[in-house]
Amino acid sequence: MTFISENYLTVLFCLNLLLSLAIIFLERKNTAQTWAWLLVLMFVPIVGFILYIFVGRGISKDRIFDLRLQDRLGLQEELANQKKKLQDGTFPLPNMQTVDAKQLIYMMTVYDNSLFTTNNEVKLFTDGTIKFDALLEDIANARHHVHIQYYIYRNDDLGIKVRDALIKAAKRGVQVRLLIDAWGSTGVGKNFFQPLKDVGGQIQDFFPIFLPYINPRLNYRNHRKIVVIDGQIGYTGGFNVGNEYLGKVEKFGYWRDNHLRIYGEAVYSLQNRFLMDWNSQHKPKAAIEPEYFPVILSTGNKDIQIVTSGPDSEHEQIKMVYLKMINTAKKEILIQTPYYIPDDSIHEALKLAMLSGVKVHLQIPNKPDHMLVYWATYSFAAELLDLGAIIETYENGFIHAKTMIVDEEVVSVGSANIDIRSFRLDFEVNAVVYSKETAQEVKNAFLEDSKKSKVLTKEIYRKRGFIIKIKEGLARLISPLL
Repeated sequence: MTFISENYLTVLFCLNLLLSLAIIFLERKNTAQTWAWLLVLMFVPIVGFILYIFVGRGISKDRIFDLRLQDRLGLQEELANQKKKLQDGTFPLPNMQTVDAKQLIYMMTVYDNSLFTTNNEVKLFTDGTIKFDALLEDIANARHHVHIQYYIYRNDDLGIKVRDALIKAAKRGVQVRLLIDAWGSTGVGKNFFQPLKDVGGQIQDFFPIFLPYINPRLNYRNHRKIVVIDGQIGYTGGFNVGNEYLGKVEKFGYWRDNHLRIYGEAVYSLQNRFLMDWNSQHKPKAAIEPEYFPVILSTGNKDIQIVTSGPDSEHEQIKMVYLKMINTAKKEILIQTPYYIPDDSIHEALKLAMLSGVKVHLQIPNKPDHMLVYWATYSFAAELLDLGAIIETYENGFIHAKTMIVDEEVVSVGSANIDIRSFRLDFEVNAVVYSKETAQEVKNAFLEDSKKSKVLTKEIYRKRGFIIKIKEGLARLISPLL
């Protein structure tokens, strides 16, 4: 028996060694992630090996999304035209008093293939009940199609209400497609959507789970929230579908989030993203119909670019947008995020901004929805105190908004947190709005949240207990994996 046991240990040691070498030389992970995984493999070799197989492997570089879709839609032609104008200096830039938006627009257009649109109407939602009332009304008025995509979809009161609205739309002859993340929506049973399927609705999981709670791609989540109605109305932001987003779950209390309703040509980009996500998981693929990209007679004047990124991306597009916004700021940077676990580039950029006289004001939750993530957030945020940042913990419930406002002129609202997971592991979408009016509206909501928040001072932070320090230390150690 001893001989057999020794053989098993030898095999495990060899597997661990081979996996460690693969992480270092083949996966080409970020250095911090590499060391974090090596520590896991070293201290918990068997468990660590299993964890790595299911949540640690890099996503395949095989094509996940059909990028040729943009060619078929004519978007590449418009993007090429915008790139040319940016390069020859004839591009009509938004009227900004403080922010020099040219470099940000150039980066997003030339390298991120993000279409710059100018004729958008934007409505901000900060309350889940009001947001879903508006969404349900738009679904009730849909005439051709409803494309809906969420990370979390629950089979609770709100989930039933949204499902039933989609059923009514499908009965009217409206095309309904619903894409949910398989891991984020594990609580929804297969029978829940059967009534929608029975009337012609199509439902698809992103990276489906083949066995209960087992998915070799579970670490790569589609965190996007996108709704497109008749190709003209788009929703994107932080709200998912569940009672907690209406403030009806006692654990979280009032749920504070940001979400946008867009009517205008920025919806083309949301539609393009949805169709690529849908077609990556569904066969036969959705045919490209003119009705998906109709002429939009919007009289709005909001300039918007939609930016997306994911683990399949060549570079971390959304992180680069956040980084460029920080570096562009001259007066102030306002940030709301439930998770502040930045990489070195974002963290140092905020420090450099403060050293250059820019005000940094950060709001984070006062309670965890994920324990280790919370303590890592608390620790990283507290580091900014020494350079004069204003750090607040939201006390009126749970703050889930993913927002950055620069100099009251440019604002980003979307699904991406200020954390390594959103930058490298999850599929995300943000809307960048170049509008003083919209930026001021989002800032006003931010300032209202300040009235319901508690200022974290250096004195308060220094008084934290020994147990909290241990939690922070552990969370910081594995933060590249969170």
